[in-house]
Amino acid sequence: MKHKGKLEKLSICIISFIITACGTWSSGNEKSALSLWYDEPAESWMTEALPIGNGPLGAMLFGATDVERIQFNEISLWNGDRMNSPQDTIEDDMGYYQAFGDVLIQLGHAPSEVSEYRRELDIDSAIHRVSYLYRGIRYQQIAYASYPAGIIVMNMTADKPAAYSGDVWLSDMHDAEIVVLDNELRSVNKLANGYEYEAQLRVLNDGGEVGKGGTTIELDTEQSRFKNMALPTSSLSFDKCNALTLILAAGTNFIQDHKKEWIGENPHAAITNRVNAAASTNEEVLLAEHVMDYQSLFRRFSLDLGTTDPGLLKMNTRDRLEKYTKNNTADPELEALFCQFGRYLLISCSRPGSLPANLQGIWNNSNEPAWCSDYHSNINVEMNYWPAEPANLAECHVPFIDYVESIREVSKKNTQRHYGNVRGWTVQTMNNSSGISWWKWNPPGSAWYAQHLWEHYAFGRDKEYLQEQAYPVLKEICQFWEDHLKKRPDGTLVTPDGWSPEHGPEEEGVTYDQEIVYDLFTNTIEAADALGHDQEFRDHVFVMREKLLKPQIGSWGQIQEWESDRDDPEDKHRHVSHLFALHPGRQITLSSTPRLAEAARVTLNARGDKSTGWSRAWKINFWARLGDGDRAHKILRGLLSLVSETKTVYGERGGGVYSNMFDSHPPFQIDGNLGATAGYCEMLVQSHADEIQLLPALPEAWATGSVKGLCARGGFEVDLSWKNGQLSKAVIYSKAGEAYKLVYGDRIWESKTEAGERYNLDI
Repeated sequence: MKHKGKLEKLSICIISFIITACGTWSSGNEKSALSLWYDEPAESWMTEALPIGNGPLGAMLFGATDVERIQFNEISLWNGDRMNSPQDTIEDDMGYYQAFGDVLIQLGHAPSEVSEYRRELDIDSAIHRVSYLYRGIRYQQIAYASYPAGIIVMNMTADKPAAYSGDVWLSDMHDAEIVVLDNELRSVNKLANGYEYEAQLRVLNDGGEVGKGGTTIELDTEQSRFKNMALPTSSLSFDKCNALTLILAAGTNFIQDHKKEWIGENPHAAITNRVNAAASTNEEVLLAEHVMDYQSLFRRFSLDLGTTDPGLLKMNTRDRLEKYTKNNTADPELEALFCQFGRYLLISCSRPGSLPANLQGIWNNSNEPAWCSDYHSNINVEMNYWPAEPANLAECHVPFIDYVESIREVSKKNTQRHYGNVRGWTVQTMNNSSGISWWKWNPPGSAWYAQHLWEHYAFGRDKEYLQEQAYPVLKEICQFWEDHLKKRPDGTLVTPDGWSPEHGPEEEGVTYDQEIVYDLFTNTIEAADALGHDQEFRDHVFVMREKLLKPQIGSWGQIQEWESDRDDPEDKHRHVSHLFALHPGRQITLSSTPRLAEAARVTLNARGDKSTGWSRAWKINFWARLGDGDRAHKILRGLLSLVSETKTVYGERGGGVYSNMFDSHPPFQIDGNLGATAGYCEMLVQSHADEIQLLPALPEAWATGSVKGLCARGGFEVDLSWKNGQLSKAVIYSKAGEAYKLVYGDRIWESKTEAGERYNLDI
């Protein structure tokens, strides 16, 4: 790289601080509380490799010393059709989220001759590092995915000159021809559906030479590290280099615009510009820009749940997880790390300007991933975004909100083909990037989507956004239900074709459907009140809401899943969809509906704590809403337990995490990670019931700790400290200037505020 360009844009002292901090962190002398680390390379993509990402572009890194593999994805690379067919779509139409390709770096450093090996992912700076000693030379690699630059970077250095000789390969998962230039590899291709795509890998060297390499590489494809990849055909060779920098960029011609049939400009120019800009930028500036951008999001929120035994901190992450799992060892810093890892993942896979996080975020090594790695509308994509607002990552919510906006017109046509002459729209259970739906219709799916548009306002208080973007969607989905609801002779309104995902028969009045429609109507009423207009429609929605069939308590004290009382108390199904009203809805609360809250408790006890990963995450949130921090923490421990199963398993053997902390459905699904992070927030602060509750579900295991930057509805940030299980300090920051009502036990604080001011509570 050339040492010129943007240096003047950043303070030298800031750059020096970041580089120094990264150097200290990488030395291995101190184990960061916000770091995953291991003393051997990864073999398994799903369970051991580590993720980096900048929103649209992501990669999984293995940290190998002989042949390193960087498997990468781009969020918009989908096969299947782009436009809906005249009839309901089929699986082949919807397609799959695709793997993009791989970068292989052949160094030839035999593992048997490597010592002092360490690989780690620092989630405070979003940097992956590998360090080891080979034949007396210290080798170091840092890799990161820069959102400002739109690229992935790997810097490779050594403590002796001319230490790097080997080959770099680029492979493509769709058999594109690899073009070799002077110091660049390119894959260029077009899928059958019209999506053009391109990847560029540029190799920059300090000293030595880089040129066209060989055409074959020998790989032991029996090793799990090299499974599910296309073998590369062309390479660049590097010889006696002091250091190397690899710059990777990739993209497609997908555009979030159905009017253009989702096809935009060929990606070549944009990718070339990104690579050229990065190649002409000082390396330290490129790294500093990445860290500053990432930390502007990540460092808004901090969490201290107590101090871990120093002996555990010396253990690598896999061994530490194993001890936590098998020995039931207390490890509050590991639990705090897991919460922050969810925030790291959301920042890494959901940034403005790209598609939202799918079932696996952006990380996928298969062209036929489980459940298409799709946008699953009956909880999974929604769960991905539960932590966005409370964990102070509102910007990361935007891709999902924009996605909902982008599929409105497509979904209206699809809905009318299925339901006939209705206004508004809804979706099926499985959905792709261009709004094509498949499998079972999920009538309340769009209403659940709309909840996220409301929550973005509820936390942020941006009335222009509410007026221009959120309210029109809320209104048209209400119109779908106005046309679709069935009116009984007694005036009760019921959903006519419900199904309690993924459980039971199709019938009218299913509790899941009724609760989500109630939530939609409530949010729409409050949105109209906030805007101060559309009174006639607002009042009509209010009347419809009051006529909806409400949750009922059954014969053994449970919330009925269906209108008829036939729930089986021995049923352990992973979905507990009929408790939507408890979370993420707000129809059932401890304060306003205590009998229903108790019935929800009975239901959860019957369903049990053990299940798939995402189901455990939802149960953490349920128990937090019921004020039972110890039960929520127990389920959290179950979710954070180390597992190895990677095939689809339901029931007690399913949920947990792999050694890289990816959630195990199994297989990997990111919703369990992100739903768990939301659960931490619910245990510490709740704001869904017209008041801000402080430490509503604090477990005994977190007797002393603190949280900063946790967000609450109404435009507030909350900083809390507690000791011996009791609140000791609370500071409220008002972003919107609204009045607050704060509750802690029997204590209540109420006050007006001014935007931009902080308020210290008298504890």
